[in-house]
Amino acid sequence: MAFSQDILCIGAGYVGGPTMAVIADKCPDLKVTVVDINPARIAAWNSDDLPIYEPGLLDVVRRARGRNLFFTTDVPTGIRAADVIFVSVNTPTKTFGEGAGRAADLQYWEKTAREILANSDRPKIVVEKSTLPVRTAEAMRRILNSNDRGLRFDVVSNPEFLAEGTAIADLESPDRVLIGGEETADGRRARRVIADIYATWVSRDRIIESNLWSAELSKLTANAFLAQRISSINSISALCEKTEADIDEVAYAIGTDSRIGPRFLKASVGFGGSCFKKDILNLVYICEHYGLHEVARYWEAVVKMNEWQQTRFVRTMVSAMFNTVAGKRIALFGFAFKADTGDTRESAAIQVTRQLLEEHASVVITDPKALDNARRDLEHVTGDVSFEADPYVAAAGAHAVAVLTEWREYRDLDFRRILDSMVKPAFLFDGRNILDHDALFEMGFNVFAIGKSPRLHF
Repeated sequence: MAFSQDILCIGAGYVGGPTMAVIADKCPDLKVTVVDINPARIAAWNSDDLPIYEPGLLDVVRRARGRNLFFTTDVPTGIRAADVIFVSVNTPTKTFGEGAGRAADLQYWEKTAREILANSDRPKIVVEKSTLPVRTAEAMRRILNSNDRGLRFDVVSNPEFLAEGTAIADLESPDRVLIGGEETADGRRARRVIADIYATWVSRDRIIESNLWSAELSKLTANAFLAQRISSINSISALCEKTEADIDEVAYAIGTDSRIGPRFLKASVGFGGSCFKKDILNLVYICEHYGLHEVARYWEAVVKMNEWQQTRFVRTMVSAMFNTVAGKRIALFGFAFKADTGDTRESAAIQVTRQLLEEHASVVITDPKALDNARRDLEHVTGDVSFEADPYVAAAGAHAVAVLTEWREYRDLDFRRILDSMVKPAFLFDGRNILDHDALFEMGFNVFAIGKSPRLHF
């Protein structure tokens, strides 16, 4: 089959894989190739045991794979053949040198830019898909256009706004597609090429074109605003617990205000995931770089509040359980940072587990999709931690159950059976406020929920 364009994505992770799968599914006239230097990851993409879990993803991959969607480790060949190259490599927070703990580590991004240059023999459009600091596109453009072969590269920013657990739905029916490019004739042409790809299935009024810098900053700002709402409601949850107010009632009341709205007002043990913390710290670093220290402190407080909420959750557990959890079995229900994903990056469960182990608790972790990642995350921790796929087995003999991920499965568990298997008095800590607390209390649990008065039998 003759394809109208050859699309390449460098990076087969949580963004690159699903995004390219949906583009291939929606645009059968495009040849879409995903490359990655990790052969095990590519082998998984070429199987039915995909390297990431996302509802609906396997069906999309199956429809397109082998038709116009291909996964390979041959990066140079992919670059040479491509008309458009999406760059979706890892950009973690730096752990060393200038900006450590805040700035993005761009070493993989720069290596990719230089690899594109080394293997190109004609002009190409390069699309930033990774979350990057503002004005990174300028650096990429300088690297790519520093060649002496007369090759012209147009750099476009197309940030992703996917929510894990709903990524396929977000890609198939996005709130918006943002495409940033230079305000030149070539830059606008490059923007239109990318816009035309998405316009195959996305309404034109949802495709936003902007300059490069606005697109880059919009991504960081969107995540910062969402995280800020979560930290804001979590700060009020602490006040609710002191004043006997109910955080769900407060959130509902303020959410009915059309100026505020109800979304991201669900109090919990805290946010996680690969983007929120990283993007806010990146924003903090950028603000500090430009001397905007007050702005930096404002956004840094969002991360600090999130960390405090996780610590506060553990302190509540220790205090409730007679000021010690040493030697007590505690079952953690959920380790993924949110439901419907196996992703555990920056999951609140990681810090909760570490702090419980520091208190010498015996921690058993259960999760429908994230146990393998949980084992890797806790590989080097010291303490008594174990992993169990069956939540009933995990809870047997436990002094407490703590819900850390809002999996639907947990709402449907037989909590009478769980209670009967636990040490008494039995404690339940609902870090996601997903359970029927009145029913659990009547059953015999001592119930602690975020932003609510505890229900105690003593």
